[in-house]
Amino acid sequence: MTEDDWRWHAYDTVKGADGLGDQDAIQHMCRLAPEVILELESFGLPFSRTPEGKIYQRAFGGQSLKFGKGGQAYRCAAAADRTGHAILHTLYGMALKFDCLFFVEYFAMDLIMSDDGKCLGCIAMCMEDGSIHRFGAHSTIIATGGFGRAYQSCTSAHTCTGDGSAMASRVGLPMQDLEFVQFHPTGIFPAGCLLTEGCRGEGGILRNSEGEPFMARYAPTAKDLASRDVVSRAMTLEIREGRGVGPNKDHIYLHLDHLPPETLAERLPGISETAKIFAGVDVTKEPAPVLPTVHYNMGGIPTNWKTQVIRDEGNTIVPGLYAAGEASCASVHGANRLGAN
Repeated sequence: MTEDDWRWHAYDTVKGADGLGDQDAIQHMCRLAPEVILELESFGLPFSRTPEGKIYQRAFGGQSLKFGKGGQAYRCAAAADRTGHAILHTLYGMALKFDCLFFVEYFAMDLIMSDDGKCLGCIAMCMEDGSIHRFGAHSTIIATGGFGRAYQSCTSAHTCTGDGSAMASRVGLPMQDLEFVQFHPTGIFPAGCLLTEGCRGEGGILRNSEGEPFMARYAPTAKDLASRDVVSRAMTLEIREGRGVGPNKDHIYLHLDHLPPETLAERLPGISETAKIFAGVDVTKEPAPVLPTVHYNMGGIPTNWKTQVIRDEGNTIVPGLYAAGEASCASVHGANRLGAN
């Protein structure tokens, strides 16, 4: 969509992380990103397309060109507004192709560790009959998501209760950066369901009770596409200063009603449906009520850039144990994850 460079992506990631990300891990992620997108496409992921047939990329918060000097980057490869959903089904399909066995109704409870500190597998409970099972493995990967459900309102699945982190803690492994919890600016009020950042990437505008597009005051250049922590703090300040909307002045309006209905139908089909179900609004005609909602845990099980779990500041590897995704902390995200990273 625009000229791009992994160095510009890495610069944005380090800046968005408030300088607290691991730059080896960030470099590895940014250099491999285009290759991984093409790999997902080869697996059959149904990316949205431009009129020329190329993969559609949209603007996301905190993305810039030329080390912050070249304006907004269009970097996020998207499948309408259901990219994560599409990735999940594509990877599941690939796993079936390679005859992976899925123990679906099994709940992992504890890691099995040897006396010399190796991970040998895990213990799980079959939820259908309560029986306990041992799974022996040369490599055990913890990919259990974050602990968003520790909060009353969050965008996470109901399974995101921090069980993987708890399993690692119980065998004496440390946790890293647990204090860094990201609030997504646009969770539907009051349900907490996510309205993707793509809403603002496609031109959505946040307005307060005076109808003012207030983000211009907090981030004059990026405006509504500033990084998530900036937008969430700005929204909270507006509400605290009495400029919130609704009878109790306790949320903010996200306007999509100025965008063409056909754009919403093509690029954001799930959003229209979610807003209708959870807020009772038609986004083509009226604004959606939103509030910053717990979305992502930057902290988790400490790993190196190869996803191997480490047990101390000397980066001592725990043999046989890996952590990936939100459960892990490499840390590519530092104090704040950028959307699409």
